[in-house]
Amino acid sequence: MALTASRYGKERVRVMRLTRDGDHHTPRELSLAVLMTGAFDAAFTSADNRACVATDSVRNIVNVTAARNLSLEKEDFARAVAAVLLETYPQIEEVVVEATETRWIRHAFGEAPHGHTFTLDGNGFGYVKLSAGRGGSVLASGLRGYTVMKTTRSGWAGFVDDAYRTLPDATDRIAATSMDATWTWADRPTDFAAANARVLARLIEVFGTTYSHSIQDSLYRMGEAVLADVPEVAEISFAMPNKHYVPIDLASFGLDNPGAVFLPTDEPHGQIEATIGRG
Repeated sequence: MALTASRYGKERVRVMRLTRDGDHHTPRELSLAVLMTGAFDAAFTSADNRACVATDSVRNIVNVTAARNLSLEKEDFARAVAAVLLETYPQIEEVVVEATETRWIRHAFGEAPHGHTFTLDGNGFGYVKLSAGRGGSVLASGLRGYTVMKTTRSGWAGFVDDAYRTLPDATDRIAATSMDATWTWADRPTDFAAANARVLARLIEVFGTTYSHSIQDSLYRMGEAVLADVPEVAEISFAMPNKHYVPIDLASFGLDNPGAVFLPTDEPHGQIEATIGRG
């Protein structure tokens, strides 16, 4: 039988590049598929792997290229990854690089764009829940999957230190969450849209502009701020998964990584939930 076509490579290679100009940060997050065509037929037909480049090496090339090209836009970054593969391995005839971009939009407070607070483009879904009976009703509004990130002023330290702990203390890390928030109305606001917008503004302001000792810490203070600012809200509940950005160890390639290249991970994730009420 003839092998008429073949290719292989690595998919869902996720990488975040973060450039820092003082307090002004720029995140560039991509998920890449890198597929190679070339003199690899023997691996399929003869169990001969001598020409094959490990897909783990492909992932490492993406990460090293990221560290060496922090500011390239996605088009030029794809070219840079392909160039390394073609220059390194003569057995490769063609490289196809496809990348999807997670687009982070710099958030503004008032008229001033913030240096390190971002929201996800096309963000979240509005939510409403009405429980109505003959004796009355309970109305709640909210958001589902609203994603927000800050690239500094967040830590996680002083937690249980036992035989199972491997995570070190951190005092400066990326904090990101895809938030479900639900607020229950005690009274009908004059304008639901305006009141909901005020709730969201307070949530982002507290998350983005204050130091976070944990997602738990931010969550509680976000709830406090909403209850203080929007008197019609009786309570607010949160489910906030911790979207992790893990610094990539590049020491094996002779490269430092001073908080510039990260692995975005969705699974497993920390899940933090709480309700804040008026007592």
